[in-house]
Amino acid sequence: MPVRLILARTGLALLVLTGGALAAVGGVSLGPSGLVAVVLAAMVAGCLGAGIAREGDGPPSRQVALDAAWRTAAVTVAVLLALSGSVVVAGGAVTLLLVVGVLGGLLARWALRSLRRSRGAAVAPVLPLHAVDGSWARGLSVSALGQEWVRSSAALPGTWDPAARQELVRRRQEALDELERRDPVGFARWLADGATVDSDPAEYVSGDPAAGSDAA
Repeated sequence: MPVRLILARTGLALLVLTGGALAAVGGVSLGPSGLVAVVLAAMVAGCLGAGIAREGDGPPSRQVALDAAWRTAAVTVAVLLALSGSVVVAGGAVTLLLVVGVLGGLLARWALRSLRRSRGAAVAPVLPLHAVDGSWARGLSVSALGQEWVRSSAALPGTWDPAARQELVRRRQEALDELERRDPVGFARWLADGATVDSDPAEYVSGDPAAGSDAA
């Protein structure tokens, strides 16, 4: 297992344990009246989450709204209890700094992901939508295949026509199949490092289709 993935999982586990401990301290310190206030806040947040899910770009779905409601409510409870526990353990000033730091980190991550998606959409080649097979992928460079994956990842959430969505999913799979064919080891390394829809597999894969050879 890559060291980077081990460190990420270890950090996540420590974060969860710390948050759980703070939430327990916060729950004890709030008392019954404080816990009632937390539950009410979670109910309000859950309703807002369900409303936002229903008003999203996708088709309305009761299950989607319910999932958004309980997840938002659960996160609200966890955050409020953890903040309360942090105030008890570290004080209000330290808690405020932590909140500002976390919000700043989330905002920076969101901005970075948006920038990467926009760049991928801007530079990716426009490929024919109705290719009969995956032959189009064999004629592209590794870089172009990676750009196609990133570009189509950004396009997929806004594609609701069933035929167009199926075609987009098929083309994404063909791009991944070709990348794996070029360099199975590099492709496996991309998967092991936590492959996501906005990460470029071309950073891990080598091989040039113009030369007609697979990666070593």
